[in-house]
Amino acid sequence: MAYMNFTELQGAPVAAPADSVATVAEVAPESLATKNLSALEWSVVAIAQKDRLSSLATPGRMSLALGSIFRVPGSSARLADPKLEALRRVSVLAWHHGDAVPSDEIHAFHQAGFTHGQYETLLDSISRGRSALNQGRRTR
Repeated sequence: MAYMNFTELQGAPVAAPADSVATVAEVAPESLATKNLSALEWSVVAIAQKDRLSSLATPGRMSLALGSIFRVPGSSARLADPKLEALRRVSVLAWHHGDAVPSDEIHAFHQAGFTHGQYETLLDSISRGRSALNQGRRTR
């Protein structure tokens, strides 16, 4: 599920006082932009839903050797882009544990260049997805 920012298309509110219009014009676009994720980033979040927690572990030498020999299909590899890998790691943890993401992973997420607003948007989206999955399981 993606978020589309319609405030840029609509402009400032018509009936707002002059001082609050200046505040909205200065603050809202910046704060909304910090909550958006790109389409590529949302696809990483969607893919992370199927990843196992074991995909977060650093593979050992034996695992790397066997993986290079047998090319196990479906084995999850780390993403080449460090920013997307940080997003994948937080997403996998959120899909499996909800909002109980370890603080070191949150710190790595922020160090990769994501904002607190993006983190909240990510958790909200995954929470809704987890709820929808749980409701689907109950109706079966």
